[in-house]
Amino acid sequence: MIHVCPLSKLDETVARVGPERLISLLAAGTVMTRPASIASENHLNLAMNDIAEAQSGMTLPGETHVRSLLDFAYGWDRARPLVVHCYAGISRSTAAAYIITAALRPERDEKELAATLRWLSPSATPNPRLIAVADALLGRQGRMIGAINGIGRGADAFEGTPFELSLDA
Repeated sequence: MIHVCPLSKLDETVARVGPERLISLLAAGTVMTRPASIASENHLNLAMNDIAEAQSGMTLPGETHVRSLLDFAYGWDRARPLVVHCYAGISRSTAAAYIITAALRPERDEKELAATLRWLSPSATPNPRLIAVADALLGRQGRMIGAINGIGRGADAFEGTPFELSLDA
């Protein structure tokens, strides 16, 4: 099970679900303290801004980020939950949850997975750059991009409500 939350709900989510692994997708310099229950080797911290195109002074999500995300996900034994968070729990973290699920369950239909994401999180607006890079790396020939474009922008929200995404359909 993948649990997605904003930074403000990280400690609460970790305490509630008891994960072994944690993925943080935050801009460089964002203050975050790793929960004590998560060993440092089980925490992947990817520094990137929530942008889709290069902007001066900002870190564009790229292939290195997505490869690190996939490597970390492939190393997850799934005995305990995985928590993924970004600042708001709307864009980078929802993209990461979608990417991880698509990678670990390649037989799942991209559109079905995107529709499930939308149903679970009305505010989810997965970062299009992360999705595009993952689509290429996973050889999905534009299907991930099309599926995410198909669900459109999520409902306006300051931050997302925590949710859980099952690897199974």
